[in-house]
Amino acid sequence: MSERPHITVLCGGPSSEREVSLVSGHSVAEALRAHFEVAVVEFDQPALPKGLDPERTTIFPALHGAFGEDGQIQALLEARGFGYAGSGPEASALCMDKAATKARVAGCGFAEAPAWVFSYDNMPASAALIERLGAHLVIKPVDQGSSVGLHLTANREELEQALSCLTPGIWMAEAFIKGREMTVGVLGGEAMGIVEIVPKGGVYDYQRKYTAGETRYIFPAEVPEELAAHCRDYAERAFAACGCRDFARVDFILTPDGLPYFLEINTIPGLTPTSLLPKSASCRGLSFEELARRMAEPALRRGRAHATNANPGAAPHSDGNPQLT
Repeated sequence: MSERPHITVLCGGPSSEREVSLVSGHSVAEALRAHFEVAVVEFDQPALPKGLDPERTTIFPALHGAFGEDGQIQALLEARGFGYAGSGPEASALCMDKAATKARVAGCGFAEAPAWVFSYDNMPASAALIERLGAHLVIKPVDQGSSVGLHLTANREELEQALSCLTPGIWMAEAFIKGREMTVGVLGGEAMGIVEIVPKGGVYDYQRKYTAGETRYIFPAEVPEELAAHCRDYAERAFAACGCRDFARVDFILTPDGLPYFLEINTIPGLTPTSLLPKSASCRGLSFEELARRMAEPALRRGRAHATNANPGAAPHSDGNPQLT
C-alpha cells in the first residue's frame, strides 16, 4: 500500500484574524485527514515556520488577513519550492486590495458601487463625501477581511462619527447598495452554489459573522435560475480576471431589480464546516471532507511537478484544477 501524501496546514499567523485562522486551520486539517497525512503548524510571526521541507510536505495555508491572503507567505513558499494550496502571490496581493480588485473585475459582468479611496492622512471631509457619494455609505479598510473595521452610515452625523473612528491606513467609502448579500464559492474555476447571508440588524459585521445565531444563511439562495447562472458566470470571470487558482469566494449584493454589485474576492475564505465556502459547496453535493480534498489536490500535483523538474529522471505528472461533477 502506497504512503498517503503529506500536507501541512499553516494557521494562526500575525494578523488581526489570527483566532479565526486557528479555527479554520484545525477544521480543515481534520477534514483533510480523511485522505492525507496531515500536520498542523500554528505560528504567530511574519515568517515561514522552520522545519518544513518541500520534498516531504505540501502546504495548505489556512491563514486569513495580513501575511495570509496578501501574497507574503505565498511568495516565501514559492521561493522555497513548496507546492501549496490556493492563489499565488500576485493574485493574493491583488484580491487583498478591494479597490484594485474592483478595478480588475470591471467588465466581468458585475455592477460596481461608486467609491472613494483615501488614506487616513488625506481623509476627505464629510461634506465632500456626501456631495460625491451621498451620506448612506459603507466605509471599510481596503486591505482587511472578516468585516474588520466596517462602518455603515445613514446620515451626516453617523458619517462624521465613523470618520473620527478610522485608524491609519487606506480606506474605501462606497455608496450603500440596497439589496441581498450573496456569496458564491469557486472551485477549480467553476462557481458552486449561491449563499444568501441574512444578518440580524442588516449589517454583516465581525460580531454577526462569528457569533452563533446572529446571522441566517439560505443555501442555495432563492434566486431565479437564469439570474443565478449569470451571477455564477460573473464570479468565474472575476476569478479568472484576478488570476486566482484552486478556490476562492466571491461576494456581491443583489438588488431588488436583479442587478449584482461586486464586493470582493476572498482567496482564503473561512474553512470550518459552517463557513460560507462549505455551504456553497454543499449546494453541489460536496461534503466538507470532499471539498477539502479537492482544494488540496492541485497543490499536491504542483508539488510533484516541481519535484519532477528538480529530478528530470522522475516520471512527469500533470497539473490542473479539479472539475466538479
